[in-house]
Amino acid sequence: MTNDQIGGLAPDPPGPGFRLPRWLLPLVVAALLGQMAVAMVTTAVQQTPTVDEPVYVGTAAVYLREHSLRLNPEHPPLGKLVVAVGVASAGPRFDASFRGDQGQVGRHLLYGSGNDPGRLMLWARLPVIALTLLFGLVVFAFARDLAGPAGGLVALALYVFTPDVIAHGSLATLDVPTAGFLLTSVWLLWRARRRPRRYLAPAGAALGAALATKMSALPAVPVLLVLAGVAAGSWRPGGRRRAVTGAAAVAAVAVAVVWAAYLVVDPRLRRPPPESVPAVHGLRALLVRAMPFPGAYRDGMRIQFAFEDRPWQGFLFGDLYTGSRWYYLPAALLVKTPLGLMLLAAAGAGALLAVRRLRPAAVYVLAPAAVVLVAAMQGSRDLGTRYALCVPVFGAVAAGCAVVPRGRWAPAVAGALALWVAVGSGRTFPYYLPYANEAFGGPSRTHLLLHDSNVDWGQDLGRLAARLHGRYAGQQVWLVYKGSGVPSYYGIRARDPRTVPPGRVHGLLVVSDSAAAKARGRLAVLLAGSRAVDDVGHSITIYRR
Repeated sequence: MTNDQIGGLAPDPPGPGFRLPRWLLPLVVAALLGQMAVAMVTTAVQQTPTVDEPVYVGTAAVYLREHSLRLNPEHPPLGKLVVAVGVASAGPRFDASFRGDQGQVGRHLLYGSGNDPGRLMLWARLPVIALTLLFGLVVFAFARDLAGPAGGLVALALYVFTPDVIAHGSLATLDVPTAGFLLTSVWLLWRARRRPRRYLAPAGAALGAALATKMSALPAVPVLLVLAGVAAGSWRPGGRRRAVTGAAAVAAVAVAVVWAAYLVVDPRLRRPPPESVPAVHGLRALLVRAMPFPGAYRDGMRIQFAFEDRPWQGFLFGDLYTGSRWYYLPAALLVKTPLGLMLLAAAGAGALLAVRRLRPAAVYVLAPAAVVLVAAMQGSRDLGTRYALCVPVFGAVAAGCAVVPRGRWAPAVAGALALWVAVGSGRTFPYYLPYANEAFGGPSRTHLLLHDSNVDWGQDLGRLAARLHGRYAGQQVWLVYKGSGVPSYYGIRARDPRTVPPGRVHGLLVVSDSAAAKARGRLAVLLAGSRAVDDVGHSITIYRR
């Protein structure tokens, strides 16, 4: 009797009766990842900086030139170190004398230091694109371990064609790296059931990478440490000691990775000025003090807790509100997740729970994403599905398991649904950020349902400039733009219509859809008296007055 049988874990099956020539499988995987690379690079070339990107790019430049943690302390440094690889390759001019907040530093680097913002942003985005592609291999490998080659290909196809993954994987931001590192850790823990000595330390490193990228991964730590204990052999002789040792090893490696990320930036670990870090009290203070991380990390946690106390505005299904709604993220995911992925993920989750040999994997695939989602639902910022990007990423792995139940039509149905997702993604190209699935009217309707990074994150300023110069040359332009780009750099000569009486606003009124969603007062009056005549990238609407 094998160790796996003693623990109730039968060896992983080869999957359903799907046979692909050995030489063809890597070619199909390469083709799927290749088309994703083309989609992401095209998107990265065409999009202007989104709201958060200048912050991360400017912080990366400060890391490289000053070895200082003074900017963006609310996020750990690893994701920005990834971006810094691209920034270093671009070799931008850096004005060390400029002082401002993190947003101002980023905009000055892009637009005020003699750099080409398009070239610099592309280089900054390329390392995140590369990571996104590597995580695609993890999705494939994890699903293949569970469901064989057919399951691996279905999971990979869903991953590479999911618009939210393409959209955020094309940006110099932190959301895809966090979700991908977390998935990698879980996959390695699954493999560690048989070879704990080989896989527990890499699993801890991947968990540490997620924690060193974004603090939203913290709620998953207890789940992953339990899985580490199981993987270490809690069901073997001396199981309790093995479990504790395995979990402790994963935790120690994860903590070491977080410390290393800070030390790489600043070996002296200088912290932000005390007056810039808000105080926290009660359970929050106890939690911060208990974290075995550098002081700068704990300061970032204090800043994040302060963000949670702010009255953020949300927009859901046409309703503007202040505060948060617990069901916001599930509702937004319902809009922005491809229908084929949702159906296959639900079927795969059912298979994980119903098929005996898959049940041990259910907690690995379903629990981490569920915990992160539930934690994110408690947050105060209803600003986008990027806060729960682990759901479609883990969902793709679950969907691969839909081919396991014995049935003549299961592989064919899974393939048809994956093809449906691919066709929908192709029709969205290259406007992935404002994607909505067919049940909600597609990308052209997203701005009526959601706002901010779900649809309009400032990414289409360059496209707007091309449209105005081509189709509306010489016409008076009034602009309300939400984003970090600088309109004048792209040759847009426009005035803010909110600074003059509505009767004086004539010609073209150009409004970012997120600004229109939150329009009150004078802007609401202007929009009520205007007629929509054009849209740019499904994120900016052009009105005629």
